[in-house]
Amino acid sequence: MNPFLNLKYETVMEDLGEDYSDRVSAASFPEHTLRYRGDRLLPLMNLNPETVGDDDFIEAFGLFQGVRPFLALRYHGYQFGQYNPFLGDGRGFLYGQVRGTDGHLYDFGTKGSGNTPYSRSADGRLTLKGGVREILAAETLHQLGVKTSRCLSLIETGEALWRGDEPSPTRASVMVRFSLSHIRFGTFERLHYIKRPDLIRKLLDRVIEIYYSHIPQNEEKYSCFYTELVQRVAILAAQWMAAGFCHGVLNTDNMSIVGESFDYGPYAFIPTYNPRFTAAYFDYNGLYCYANQPGICKWNLEKLQVPLAMVMEKADLDAGLEQFEDYYYDEYYRLMASKLGFESLPRQQAQELVWHTVKVLEETQIGYHEFFSELGELFSHYWRKDVDEVLKNTSFVLEPWETWRKLYYQRLNDFPVDEMEKIKSHLQYQNPKTALLRPIIESVWEPITQEDNWQPFYNLLETILSRK
Repeated sequence: MNPFLNLKYETVMEDLGEDYSDRVSAASFPEHTLRYRGDRLLPLMNLNPETVGDDDFIEAFGLFQGVRPFLALRYHGYQFGQYNPFLGDGRGFLYGQVRGTDGHLYDFGTKGSGNTPYSRSADGRLTLKGGVREILAAETLHQLGVKTSRCLSLIETGEALWRGDEPSPTRASVMVRFSLSHIRFGTFERLHYIKRPDLIRKLLDRVIEIYYSHIPQNEEKYSCFYTELVQRVAILAAQWMAAGFCHGVLNTDNMSIVGESFDYGPYAFIPTYNPRFTAAYFDYNGLYCYANQPGICKWNLEKLQVPLAMVMEKADLDAGLEQFEDYYYDEYYRLMASKLGFESLPRQQAQELVWHTVKVLEETQIGYHEFFSELGELFSHYWRKDVDEVLKNTSFVLEPWETWRKLYYQRLNDFPVDEMEKIKSHLQYQNPKTALLRPIIESVWEPITQEDNWQPFYNLLETILSRK
């Protein structure tokens, strides 16, 4: 009677046949301790969290008593600019696909569930800290309005792992990721590599049918798909930038064909506005630094044109990609203006205000998240009456802010006085006090390693979910 085993699983990926994936088995683990359950996702599957027990999670996602074949997906990818044909799901698989109550198809994808044909010399496992970090990243980004995968469960497995980037031995876990799709840019790149345009067309038709079903089924459907993907990816990049988020590893195998953020490894939220901030310690040249993210996303879309050009016109692909900057900047200025309290501003006004905001944040190196949070906490109706009142009681040194204060004062005066309370509420909602900076993550990980105390982790999650 396990509710996860009784879900109505669909076979969209399985029905494509054996050219896209391999059937695999899960590893057996010595222990199964449920550390996290994504109860907020259960209603999407028409499940009541109160009727789903911890043992149900363990049976389905620890013991892997699944009802569908498990599929390790095949893909290639550009990793730090170099093409790698030796990739694929190396420590996870597609557990199953279910239709949500919202009508969308969702994937259950595992991470740390054991070896597959693509593991090579790796052990196919996930560190417990890696699982904890992904949960925190996904929930934080979701609360900040970023289109992201989320985590359905995290189970500690009782194994000891050796890693070069963590004190070892370290604890092991298996995670289940809940996302719209695990089809990547690299899924198509592999099909180009093996010279199979027929498989590209077959997969692309299925992607459009399932994930872009609103696109008319006519001769223009491929160009419409690519143009919309460009828009989705540009908007996603703008969401990362406004959130002060650095993904860390924007390889093409980490880019979703539906424009969804996923696979959080060495990510980080920027402490201050530093365009060269780099999340991954192994990104020695800063290729995937914070400021490079939009350009890298566009480059990845350009690389995706190579396999797609086997089934559609290159001119249509170029026409779609030309719109990337417009999509990106429209969304970035809108989101940043929203962080400044304005639900809508004319493009030119938003651009000017955001430019000056970023300029002083970079010059002063005050806390990026702290500034927006304090702006909401200190906001006063008097700011509309007297420019000298703007941020009067802030802890920041105000000398470099005079031009910004005048601009902010002018924008406030574009709105009637009875809108000020609405602006204040919007500021506070868009800018929670708690930012998921590295010291915060370490502060909840330390009690787990030293005392097996998970309460600080759960408390932090509750703070994130409540937007405090």
